Amino acid sequence: MRQWGRALKGLSLGGLLVCWGCGGTNTLSGSVEELFPLDVSRVEVLRNAEALQVSYYRNTGLDVDLVVRLSVATEGLELRPGSKVNLAGNTESGVARTTVVHLAAGEPARLFAPVDKGNLELDEGGDIGQPTRGDFSMSFQRGEGYGAGRSLEGRFSSTAQDAGFGLEP
Repeated sequence: MRQWGRALKGLSLGGLLVCWGCGGTNTLSGSVEELFPLDVSRVEVLRNAEALQVSYYRNTGLDVDLVVRLSVATEGLELRPGSKVNLAGNTESGVARTTVVHLAAGEPARLFAPVDKGNLELDEGGDIGQPTRGDFSMSFQRGEGYGAGRSLEGRFSSTAQDAGFGLEP
């Protein structure tokens, strides 16, 4: 026990603060973990003119589960590093600003309850072909719906791929 005390005594406050933010680049947490595991094997970021989509996958050995897919409608937004995006509510055209889906192998897709409050912030990137890194946190509206009243937070880092709009001519 004394060895741990000596080791910790030698750490500077700056070293502790740097280590505090070392939770990993692609992580999920929150009370939705009571519904399903939030382990992540890889993350995919897709982007087009209408949305940013972050998908968290988990390799279970036999299958690959879609742990969480976060889709953010970018209508009326300037998505750039450093700006916070409100994930709640609807766009001007009435589309939900954010939708969240879970799809485990052998189960039906589950659309989460509407986002009650939350934010997404990019640290870098956001456009097609750019390394894109950021984080989000949200809570879901209470009442009916999958995940109602629960919370979800995440960090992501991946190169944004072109989501396109279907087959090219």
